[in-house]
Amino acid sequence: MGRSRVISVERVLDAAEQVVACDGAASPTIDAVAQQAGISKASLRYDHKSKQALIDAVVQRAVALDSAHHATVHRNSDLCPVGSFEAVEAKKGVLSDESRAAALSLCAALTQDAGLHRTIQANQRDVIASILSDSTNPRGALLAYLALEGLKQLECLDSHHWPADERTRLLEEIGRLIDRTPSDTGVVA
Repeated sequence: MGRSRVISVERVLDAAEQVVACDGAASPTIDAVAQQAGISKASLRYDHKSKQALIDAVVQRAVALDSAHHATVHRNSDLCPVGSFEAVEAKKGVLSDESRAAALSLCAALTQDAGLHRTIQANQRDVIASILSDSTNPRGALLAYLALEGLKQLECLDSHHWPADERTRLLEEIGRLIDRTPSDTGVVA
């Protein structure tokens, strides 16, 4: 009787992200991911029956990690209004080239998969609902969240890169939106 080998799901998903970053979300093969993970194709197919199931698992993990990170930062910080945790997250820095490449490829996959798109929509609904219900200044926190998401998307999609000092300044200014209330004229007071 052979000994059973335990294959780490995290190792497989890490390998899938690496292959997606190099080859794009449309072209990773089960063979390429298995080779990157150092396992057999049959072992990979045991948990992930298809390439789409593997991409789904990568996106699900990213959403779960993002949600866990938000919850941890919010729970362990003195930054009380919800929304400020977003600024903390953004301050960790700009995405690496590999992470950006994987994000771009996964964004492309999202446009072609209604199920994955619904996952992201549900996550955003939850984040926005949390900001609106838990913030001491919901409108300001929502504006800060929207501004921060815009900044992150520009960077993630490789559309624009801010010099480090300007990025820091923007994050500080976005952080100040949290404590402000938009006036009736639409100008932040």
